[in-house]
Amino acid sequence: MAKPAYRYIYRALLRLHPPSFRERFAEEMMSTFAEASSNQSLLGLLADCFVSLTRQSLLRPNSWRVPVPEVVYATSTHVPLFAWERINVSAPGLSAGRWMQGSFISLALFAGAWMMAQTPHPRHARVVALQANGAVLNRTFPSNVENSGSYVPGSSSEGRYAIGSPSGDLREQQRGQQGLAMELPAEPDKTPGAPPFQTDTHGANVEVPQTPAGGQFSTWLKTFNDGDRTKIADFQKHFKNPPPQQNVEGELGFRRMTGGFELRKIEESTPTRITGVLQERGSDQFARFTMEVEPDGQHLISDWQLNAVATPADFTIPRMTEPQLIEAAKTRIDALVKQDQFSGAVLVTKSGKTVLSGAYGMADREKTIPNSLATKFRIGSMNKMFTATSVLQLVQAGKIKLGDPFGKYITDYPNKEVSSKVTIEQLLTHTGGTGDIFGPQFEQHRKDLRALQDYVNLYGTRGLEFTPGSRWEYSNYGFLLLGVVVERVSGKSYYDYVAQNVYAPAGMTSTASLSEDENVPGRSIGYTAMGGSLHPNTDTLPYRGTSAGGGYSTVEDLQRFASALLNHKLLNAEYTELLTTGKVETPGRGKYAFGFSDEGADSGARHFGHGGGAPGMNGDLKIYPQTGYVVAVLSNMDPPAASRVSDFIANRLPKN
Repeated sequence: MAKPAYRYIYRALLRLHPPSFRERFAEEMMSTFAEASSNQSLLGLLADCFVSLTRQSLLRPNSWRVPVPEVVYATSTHVPLFAWERINVSAPGLSAGRWMQGSFISLALFAGAWMMAQTPHPRHARVVALQANGAVLNRTFPSNVENSGSYVPGSSSEGRYAIGSPSGDLREQQRGQQGLAMELPAEPDKTPGAPPFQTDTHGANVEVPQTPAGGQFSTWLKTFNDGDRTKIADFQKHFKNPPPQQNVEGELGFRRMTGGFELRKIEESTPTRITGVLQERGSDQFARFTMEVEPDGQHLISDWQLNAVATPADFTIPRMTEPQLIEAAKTRIDALVKQDQFSGAVLVTKSGKTVLSGAYGMADREKTIPNSLATKFRIGSMNKMFTATSVLQLVQAGKIKLGDPFGKYITDYPNKEVSSKVTIEQLLTHTGGTGDIFGPQFEQHRKDLRALQDYVNLYGTRGLEFTPGSRWEYSNYGFLLLGVVVERVSGKSYYDYVAQNVYAPAGMTSTASLSEDENVPGRSIGYTAMGGSLHPNTDTLPYRGTSAGGGYSTVEDLQRFASALLNHKLLNAEYTELLTTGKVETPGRGKYAFGFSDEGADSGARHFGHGGGAPGMNGDLKIYPQTGYVVAVLSNMDPPAASRVSDFIANRLPKN
């Protein structure tokens, strides 16, 4: 049996693990398989995977029933900030029936997989592969660069946070089970209607029922908002199943990101369960929480969930007049700068005329060089807009067909099955199943990946994550392949093509993707708080940006790009509409077009654009075709530094 068949079977076995295990360890295990398969027994590697599956069946039977939110690579210019969920597993003590059940499952799986191993068609192994139903995502950014997303800003939706995606970019990839713990002395159950705890929220007191669940929640909220490391560490051991102590650093980073929470509403309350709505102190982002506690003893926390949601109807943000917006935005930005939560540049225009502009903070803190409107900021996944525009130019010229498989243009692609099935349109909409580039392999080869072809050489033999066209899943690798397609069709390097056909016609003189070891005048230093205090993000950066993201630009250049699109300097009217109109529903509020998110149509404030983010960088561009507004915000700090500013402005922009 060929090596690819073993790989498919190995992947199928991983998919049979619990969602929580699969999303935390599957990528690492597949990487280990790839490295070990060259010098170890393939059957031995399959046996190791069986052992792992059996262990999960026997020792963690409940983990298959735990709902886990799907990871979302931000597809819009809105940046959700976090995703977490408490995952519980059963105690190690098991009944004889459970042991027998686990043994039967293990034997059945082994027999089925062995039969598949004898089949000469490796794709049959996919029949047993289960679709991953979610991922547990911590609130940190990847140490290896790029969401959105890469950490990209993305769209929030019920039960999810994406960190980020576009927006942002950040698989935001450091995955892990996250939990918060809180300490509450043992006390008798309190009944509903008892005197409530008082929590101040935006000048109003929201009453928290004085129940065991309410008491735990109130204690958590106060401790989290205080941000004291020792108290947060103490809380973790009071969960029913305490998380690892290293999660404390993640909680502190999450606290820095959100600024803490204000309680806005209690939705449900019983002695052992409480749900409600929170709002981040530093932004317009809302979240829905659920907490459950044990009915007896110390009322330890048995379940804790906190998920980003769209703004609830009860808290709709009113639109402002333009003068009101300018004043409110300045006040908000000044407050964020004072709290060291924003450093960057902001530019809002209407029909090409400046409405609001400003630069804040330092481009280089060591040399005390201030940011300006001309400062070059790294933009993360915002490069995808330029890549998609390039592809549509070649489509408009008749050199590329959207329905063609990308293998028609990359004829020497290593995996012929992949290149013959995935179309150009599917790459543009993140529906091709081509997967991501971040993980152990990327970290190992980060500085060696210098040309787009280097990525193909590294990842080109792997298979598909899912049947092309069957679902949406953010894929940086898909956009990297689009860059290679541009190179093959145009006969130019990707970098030369976008410089000559996108940047030059738009007048974008300060946008490029020069390597990080080149001295680029005016390019800011990115500062990240990941791992502790604020420090340069140098160790997280790739060699240079790609067609998937990682270049640099200015807010003025982004405005020029928006103007060139709206005035059809880059594409004619038909293809501009094709480029920017949403086509695929995403887990967020809008649709994904070709390298652009498309949002707000239902609210009468439609806009398209993209965000980007990674450690020490965050950006967002929102283009309003009906009103002529363009909002461009760039920052040299961790997400959501820029997106919280752009969202504040976008949520209050006049509709005309």
